[in-house]
Amino acid sequence: MPPPPGPANTRYLKYWTEQFIAGIVGGPFGLKGFVKVKPLSGEIGHLLKLKAATLRKEGKERVLGIEESAAAGSALVIRFAGYDSPESVKELQGMELLVNRENAAPLKPGEFYVEDIKGLEAVAENGEILGNIAGIIEGGGGDLAEIRLKNGQSKIIPFRKEFFSEINPEKGRVTMLNLWILE
Repeated sequence: MPPPPGPANTRYLKYWTEQFIAGIVGGPFGLKGFVKVKPLSGEIGHLLKLKAATLRKEGKERVLGIEESAAAGSALVIRFAGYDSPESVKELQGMELLVNRENAAPLKPGEFYVEDIKGLEAVAENGEILGNIAGIIEGGGGDLAEIRLKNGQSKIIPFRKEFFSEINPEKGRVTMLNLWILE
């Protein structure tokens, strides 16, 4: 679901992404050229439907066809076209498996892709612009948001309802509460 077109969203559109890192390619699996892929969303159903995927490492990308895939516990095993032995797939190890937005993990109501939150304006309830969301960091006790304030400082705060009353990628902003956390 891309953001609505129009001048109000021009600044935000530069942050909208069409590709997501869906998994990381691990080592060989079996003798027929399969590799194990660790999904980053924890879900694999959407990945089992892929017919091709983009693999990326060190800024270089390549699109490979998928000949076969299967669930392997909480991971996935994939046999890419042109790879038929454990030796041949070693070069794929450590690569990011990228998927288009339509092949990304399905969202439940109230969920967002992290990439769609990055760059959103952080505003107070009165509409004052405080800064931007620089990133979301996975922490042991929950996700953390890095807010880059207008003065150039960065603050790391819990990404929870106590501090974010509204997350609205379509409007290009998040509304913040309890602003003392930014002091």
